[in-house]
Amino acid sequence: YFKQKLGKGVDRTKITIWEDVLIIRGEGFLTEPEKFIVETESGKDVVNAARMQVARQHSLDNMAYFEERLNARAVHQVYSIIAEDDFWMHVVVFDRILTL
Repeated sequence: YFKQKLGKGVDRTKITIWEDVLIIRGEGFLTEPEKFIVETESGKDVVNAARMQVARQHSLDNMAYFEERLNARAVHQVYSIIAEDDFWMHVVVFDRILTL
């Protein structure tokens, strides 16, 4: 997804499904220019804001896929970007237990 949309994929992704929660963690998603920009305090804010927009779009583009694959409806979600740590996380709570 990120490679297609931004030209760079994440270096590491970890997906955890626990009871009714899906947790997606990603590390190593910043481009080289973003790594340079994030070194300043104002740059952190700029990159965090830009990447939050990417996270919102990722959610919009992929929520139907998650719901279909997991045969459950998303009832709540949150995503977080910590650009200075080159880290992002997307957490989705579903309407049923996903694990046995």
